[in-house]
Amino acid sequence: MAKIDAIGLWSLNYRLLTSVITSVAPDITALGIETKELFVLAEIDDHPHPAALAVRLSMPKPSVTVYLKHLEAAGFVRREIDPGDLRKHRLMVTAAGRRIMGRGLALLSEAFGRRLAQLSAAEQAEFGALLEKMS
Repeated sequence: MAKIDAIGLWSLNYRLLTSVITSVAPDITALGIETKELFVLAEIDDHPHPAALAVRLSMPKPSVTVYLKHLEAAGFVRREIDPGDLRKHRLMVTAAGRRIMGRGLALLSEAFGRRLAQLSAAEQAEFGALLEKMS
């Protein structure tokens, strides 16, 4: 295999991830959320403040706000006063949000798993190790 430059690898990675996301987008939409909302929902436990979510997901704060408003309206997220700082609101995933998040993440996992199945067990382990090293 010929050596691929950094932009070539980046492009391959982007195409892989985009293709996985696109393949399950209709099923995620059928759950009542957009794919980007699923990513927001999945990060709330570790990043319970909107500004931190925006940084973590590399999304503009106004976009995160729009996604959160939809998730709140759907009953998947609620805001509570942060006990550590009464001036702030803390985001909490509701039970309904956890169910939707679990289903959505399972769809992504299954789609990505089908791609991983094209690799041997040793290749999968090496791929995981390389991603971990790069992260």
